[in-house]
Parts: sequence; C-alpha cells; structure tokens
Amino acid sequence: MASASITAPTVGFDLDMTLIDSRPGIHACWVELAQRTGTYVDADLVVTRLGPPLEEEMAYWFPADRIPAVSGLYRELYPSYAITGTMAMPGAREAIGAVQAAGGRAIVVTAKWEPNAKLHMEHLGMEPDAVIGNLWAEQKGEALREHGASVYVGDHTGDVRGARIAEALSVAVPTGPCTAEELSEAGADVVLGDLTEFPGWFSDYRPGYLPARA
Repeated sequence: MASASITAPTVGFDLDMTLIDSRPGIHACWVELAQRTGTYVDADLVVTRLGPPLEEEMAYWFPADRIPAVSGLYRELYPSYAITGTMAMPGAREAIGAVQAAGGRAIVVTAKWEPNAKLHMEHLGMEPDAVIGNLWAEQKGEALREHGASVYVGDHTGDVRGARIAEALSVAVPTGPCTAEELSEAGADVVLGDLTEFPGWFSDYRPGYLPARA
C-alpha cells in the first residue's frame, strides 16, 4: 500500500460525479461553446460520459487540428458558465470532513483543468487539503502515490485504475457513468451506494487492510 500514517490516512477523491454534480454547468458550457463555434454538440449526451479528459470528448465533435484551440476556449468559458450551476453531491462535504476530523488529509485528484477544479471547491465552500488537476486514470496514480494516499474514491473505472497504480484501496460510487457492476468488475475493492455511506465506512477503515475479493 502507499505510505500513510496509521492514525491519519490521506484519502483522494475524484471530482466530477464523485464530489460534485457538474452536469448542469458543463451542459451550459457546451451549449455556449457550440453556439460560439457554430458546431453541433449534443450536450445531453456529453454529460452522460463525464470523467475522461476534455480533449477526448472534443474529439467526438471537432477535427483533431481544432481541438487545442477549442479546448482552450471551453476552459475560458467554464468559469462563467459551469461554476454556479454545479452542486455538491450528497455526502461530499461530510466525506471530506470525516477524513479531516480523523486527522487525515483529503485531496482531490481530477482530470479537470486544475484552476477550474479549484474554483468549484471555492464556490461550494469545500476545503480539501490539496487539489491536483489535469490527470486521468493511471496518471492519477502518480499523484496519489506522491501524496501518500492509501484510499482513492471515484465514480469511474478509470479511477479504479488510478488507485491500482498507487497501490491504494479503490472505493467506488456508482454516481457517475459507471454502474456498480462495472466498477466492481474493474477491480474496485469497495463499492458504496454514494458518498453518504462514506463516513460510516471510513470510521471502520484501517490503513493497510485490503478486503478479500471473490
């Protein structure tokens, strides 16, 4: 397992659809982007597959040579269109609070552009100990390892892979695009219904313990 204090573990959290329901804001941002670029985008479809890097979604709607510029425009629009419409997921504040109340560190590791990820935390009044952005799937594992995280909580199979790279316990919530079955099949060690169950689970968690898998 990644190094962590026995009494004060570090827990990583994904952002979109784990800590925050960013679908309304992201939908609004994509609608505005479509209008400004004159390009058809099905924003309803976009928000059903949140998780991977922005550039992967851009590839469905724009030719490769336009993706860098259009991604830059999207990120410029994001603070005006996507922050205020975003809500905290049920149990998100309590999950971060449970870790910090135990003397641990709660960090956010996300594929979202880091400045915008920090804006979400500030707007919602959440105060994680660190926010690390621009990382997806296995890339997240390097940041988790660097920060000594022994647990990573996410909603996507890519989050499970990131936890594996960090040798951290993978705790999954089926509140995003992946079902509980998909998360379990991907190798999640624990699948909770949502983050409201996290404080109860965390109160019994012991660093270094890895539950047996069938």
